[in-house]
Amino acid sequence: MGKEINKTLFGAKSLTTEEAEAKRDEHGENILTPPARTPLWRLYLEKYHDPIIRILIIAACISLFIAVIENDYIETIGIIIAIFLATTIGFVFEVDASRKFALLTKINEDTPVKVIRDGRVKLIPRKNIVVGDIVILDVGDEIPADGELIESTDLEIDESSLTGEPMVTKHADPQNNDTEATYSSSSVLRSTLVMNGNGRMIVRKTGDDTEIGKVARKSTEETKIITPLNKQLNRLASLINKIGFGIAIAAFVVFLAHDIIVDPHNIWSSGEYLQMANEVLKYFMMAVTLIVMAVPEGLPMAVTLSLALNMRRMLKNNILVRNLHACETMGAVTVICTDKTGTLTENKMQVADFVFEDISGCDDKEKLLAYAIALNSTADIGDDGKAIGNPTEGALLLWMKNKGYDYIKIRREAELINRVPFSTERKYMSTEVRIGGRDYTFLKGAPEIVMDMCDLQPGRRKELHDLLSGYQKEAKRTLALACDDHLQGIVAISDPVRADVPDAVSQCRDAGIDVKIVTGDTKATAVEIARQIGIWDDNTPDECEITGTDFEALSDEEAYERVAKLRVMSRARPTDKQRMVQLLQKRGEVVAVTGDGTNDAPALHYAHVGLSLGTGTSVAKTASDITIIDDSFQSIVKAVMWGRSLYRNIQRFLFFQLIVNVTALLLVFIGAFVGTELPLTVTQILWVNLIMDTFAAMALASLPPSREVMKDKPRNQNDFIITPSMSKGILLTGVLFFAVVFSLLVHCERIAGVSPEELTLLFTVFVLLQWWNLINAKFLFSSRTCFKHFFWGRGFVTIFALILVGQILIVTFGGEMFRVVPMSAEWWIKCIVYTSPVMFIGEVYRLYKRHIKHS
Repeated sequence: MGKEINKTLFGAKSLTTEEAEAKRDEHGENILTPPARTPLWRLYLEKYHDPIIRILIIAACISLFIAVIENDYIETIGIIIAIFLATTIGFVFEVDASRKFALLTKINEDTPVKVIRDGRVKLIPRKNIVVGDIVILDVGDEIPADGELIESTDLEIDESSLTGEPMVTKHADPQNNDTEATYSSSSVLRSTLVMNGNGRMIVRKTGDDTEIGKVARKSTEETKIITPLNKQLNRLASLINKIGFGIAIAAFVVFLAHDIIVDPHNIWSSGEYLQMANEVLKYFMMAVTLIVMAVPEGLPMAVTLSLALNMRRMLKNNILVRNLHACETMGAVTVICTDKTGTLTENKMQVADFVFEDISGCDDKEKLLAYAIALNSTADIGDDGKAIGNPTEGALLLWMKNKGYDYIKIRREAELINRVPFSTERKYMSTEVRIGGRDYTFLKGAPEIVMDMCDLQPGRRKELHDLLSGYQKEAKRTLALACDDHLQGIVAISDPVRADVPDAVSQCRDAGIDVKIVTGDTKATAVEIARQIGIWDDNTPDECEITGTDFEALSDEEAYERVAKLRVMSRARPTDKQRMVQLLQKRGEVVAVTGDGTNDAPALHYAHVGLSLGTGTSVAKTASDITIIDDSFQSIVKAVMWGRSLYRNIQRFLFFQLIVNVTALLLVFIGAFVGTELPLTVTQILWVNLIMDTFAAMALASLPPSREVMKDKPRNQNDFIITPSMSKGILLTGVLFFAVVFSLLVHCERIAGVSPEELTLLFTVFVLLQWWNLINAKFLFSSRTCFKHFFWGRGFVTIFALILVGQILIVTFGGEMFRVVPMSAEWWIKCIVYTSPVMFIGEVYRLYKRHIKHS
């Protein structure tokens, strides 16, 4: 237990608003200058590092060489334009995503910090801290700038962000500094965390002048997380690459061999090496474009775009995502371990009842109680009349203020001697002060702990226990206050359940997600809250509840079996919560944890997804993946819905893309064996590739979340992203599309003779088949009719229209570059109508699913 050196805990000179503004003008804002960004031109050139793009560049160079000799640049220009589009569009999306991430990072600079300005405690954004400010430090706070301690009590700092030391003792006495410490024992540094105790610091350096600022200028930290989703996509890409390369090589050999054997012009024996090279180049280009068709280079963009859009939309819904992978992982959650206060309840603490105890020799027990509340507390009341700091202590201060007592005046009149801060292990806080020459020791904490430290008659002790039991059954938080081993009173503080929580919990349970309450509160209070939110009733077995102490006493085997049944854990400590999370994970559950305090940090860190609260401590936020800004459980449900919808959107993209792959590969490969005309040119295939990768990614990634996903059970983490039903749909649809286009090709070549008009028709039919199928991909997994929900997702509708417009423009103006001739309006209408059964067949299938669902 540390001794206080500076005796001015409740009063210290502070800057005025005018002085702070002047210092900000002099030193600048308390912001770290971001590392120099990679120039946009370099980022753009990096897009050309893709192996497939390099192959295309080599092919374009060879084509250009032949074009110079033959003075025909049409195909070369088409290839160059296609390469430019493929790289530029990806570049634009990445720059946009980078801009969104920078915006989210900037939000951290607005984190509120407790300072003393104009003689009052205020909350101001971290970026507005200036040299000379007095900052109040409590457990869980992230230190906003470098400074010197002027007051401290049992202060321990996590300096691992700078020195690797997870726990360093700090104090406000520079005379007793540890000479072997990396940094002065009386100084504290930006970005380090308060792990224990409290204190006050005067700011000496801000922004880039801080130690962390110096480090940031010399190095940048870059981390890349490979998520389970990305691993699945990488395996899929590898499989498709092997198939694509195999088919491309086979097609090149078969086409070339066929041309040599049946060439009526006998080019291969004429000695015209330039013509022979041109023929080889033609088939090489076809092989290359087959690889391009097979390689799912649009997948990373689809995932990145989906994540970026989700992050932006989720932020509008009060969900700040810190780690990208958490977006999708939330969709796979099977268990949510939630704390009580702030998440399930409103976190608007107010004193509901106060029972005073008589203290012999005390003439004014209410005044003594006011001293206990004011001095044995680290909370404050802001200019807006709201509590700053611990909400329970804030409720007591507000109650005292309403009684006419000025807590600031009381603090200024008192001299702090010693303080033992509250901890989840001790479950109490004590403060020793001197008032008017007399010493007092005030206690505040869990009633069962404080009452055991007081002198009480057995009969009165039983009466108080009965009283506490009644309060706890009403889900009221209870505290006991004592002075010098005498009980001053029992206080009941109410915190009502949020109105939207019961419905949100019901949605989770319908979605196959188990909700468990893990709280430091009493058993009676925790069970009553569980009853109010709908996870407990009169028939719930007793084994569904346990205290932290009893849980610790269980063996690993017993605890492993028990966690599956648990719905409520009361009087839980940090290690209990962490153990519960790890055992649930061992059982194969995907666990999300909510928490707002430093004691929640271990569980937040070990969970698959850690969900900190917006009003929580910096330690909790640092350990979490997502911050729920409004502290609402309903926002957690929204995060699950977003995560599931994101995964569905990626599956929709895969469904659409792989059908295009199957159709194109079969068309070219089978065509090589039967000796038909090349059905699609290089530039045509690259246009289809642009539709498949870029436009489809944009359309399907932009689909908004659907509440339908909350009716499903959580997916099995071992299931491949392409489900068996998807595989059947991809193969069946791809083969049918191939049959339609190939039959038309054979008809044109063998019966009517291939003409430019017919080749244009083939190209258009191929694109329109995929165009209509984009609607089926949009409603994949859904039984809803597309007619009623056609305009669901404005981004999708816009891109759907742009694809058709793009095809019309290419056919009308593409000419030799795309081997097309303009089509009449009549033929356009025929093509659109004749390919529309693709959508209607999908609609019939969705009607069948609706019938099965309701039968």
